[in-house]
Amino acid sequence: MHIGKRIKEVLELQGHNVVWLASQISCERSNIYNMFKRDNIGVNLLQKVCCALGHDFFKELSNDLQATEGFSKK
Repeated sequence: MHIGKRIKEVLELQGHNVVWLASQISCERSNIYNMFKRDNIGVNLLQKVCCALGHDFFKELSNDLQATEGFSKK
């Protein structure tokens, strides 16, 4: 999963824009545009985005991991 693209999708689906998200997580909007380009982001930043959007990206990432071929719980 490309997390940056997924965050952008959810943001747009909810009718929010980059300025809104930047204000919610206290950062510059240029940082939001850069985040959209990244296929991974830090846990602390992802937690802030989850709280701002009310969306559990951690669960999506976990589900994606479990669907990966060869993944097994130990």
